Amino acid sequence: MIPLLLCALAGQFDAFEVATIKPTPDDWNGGRFIRMQTAHQMIARNHALRTLIAAAYNISPKTVIGAESWIDTEKFDIVAQAPGDARPTLDQQMAMLRVLIDERFKLKFHRERREMPIYTLSVAKTGIKFKESPDEAPPPEGFRALAFVITPPVVHLPAHHTTMEEIVSVMQRAALDRPLVDKTGLTGHYDFELVFSPDDSLFGGMLKFEPGEDAPPGFLAALQLQLGLKLEATRGAVDVLVIDRASPPTGN
Repeated sequence: MIPLLLCALAGQFDAFEVATIKPTPDDWNGGRFIRMQTAHQMIARNHALRTLIAAAYNISPKTVIGAESWIDTEKFDIVAQAPGDARPTLDQQMAMLRVLIDERFKLKFHRERREMPIYTLSVAKTGIKFKESPDEAPPPEGFRALAFVITPPVVHLPAHHTTMEEIVSVMQRAALDRPLVDKTGLTGHYDFELVFSPDDSLFGGMLKFEPGEDAPPGFLAALQLQLGLKLEATRGAVDVLVIDRASPPTGN
């Protein structure tokens, strides 16, 4: 039997209490992100429907197939208020975002398996160059979402008590132009900090920094030199989300 308290908490985050969706201003230059601004308020900035779907369903944008061109060209800002007194976990945040997308964008889709260009992530011949997290209590899930930190002209990826599933997820959703398949075989929780210089192939070409004299290596080289991981381009079968119907968001 599931305790009544757990049942109440599960139902507490079925959907956002209130949410506004507006076009991103033309002069916005603050990049693209989704985060909890406070314990109860989620903010999304400069997101197309395709990247919102990718975030909500934890998949690569390249595996969101179909629909008209507006799902890439029209960008939106979202401000949404979570219910209850507790801060929602990352999974609960994305579950509420899925409901919001389905309702406001009238999204309908089905899933297929298709072969397409992908990346594979594996351990380099040198072996991994980071360590498993110490046996200590991890921070609460809602406070440890893995994310790239942009400090021009470099990008950081700090990880604490992080799984390979989380690493693959953030890389393929936020940075890479192909789905990423984990071939490392690593099953623990890990600590590291990756530091690299971005190029036009990452982050949808949104970051264009002039490297300094002591700039760190590019993403692929940094992965291998700093972490002992290797990224390879190939082809493979992956699950895709095929959009059957979507429309611009309804009124707030």
